[in-house]
Amino acid sequence: MASMYQMSVPLFLKTLGNLSAILDKGAAFAASKKIEPSVLLGYRLAPDMLNLTRQVQIASDHAKRASARLAGVEAPPYEDNEASFDDLKARIDKTIAFIKTIKPEQIDGSETREIKLKMGGTEKTLSGQTYYLHNALPNFFFHVTTAYAILRHCGVEIGKGDFIGQL
Repeated sequence: MASMYQMSVPLFLKTLGNLSAILDKGAAFAASKKIEPSVLLGYRLAPDMLNLTRQVQIASDHAKRASARLAGVEAPPYEDNEASFDDLKARIDKTIAFIKTIKPEQIDGSETREIKLKMGGTEKTLSGQTYYLHNALPNFFFHVTTAYAILRHCGVEIGKGDFIGQL
């Protein structure tokens, strides 16, 4: 059976790398079609959904915070001031660099570690495993998938292979 580290850190690193490559394709698409990048960055799938920029910011937040919570360390704060594809890629790079500082021994055994979350004005306490499997991981993939879907909907030529990456 995979350890908590093996189930989390490599998955976050790979998927964030894939998201960065998808953003490269979005930037290239905007340049080739002479579309102002801010149009894509501000695009949302529905009026009540967050735009591409926020989807990437929140995906990176879930990856860094989950890794930090499982390791029992503080996640670095980010300002959420990204305004370009390059800014978003730099945020992903910063997130990857932080996650790479976490060692397996910090996360392994965190299945039973108490994770306290503030949700909707209340605080919940979950085991590390429940937090990871039922909160962190689904939220991370929701925002990565939505970022992918926004760019795909806008016409960027990306597919399942871009999302999943190399095995």
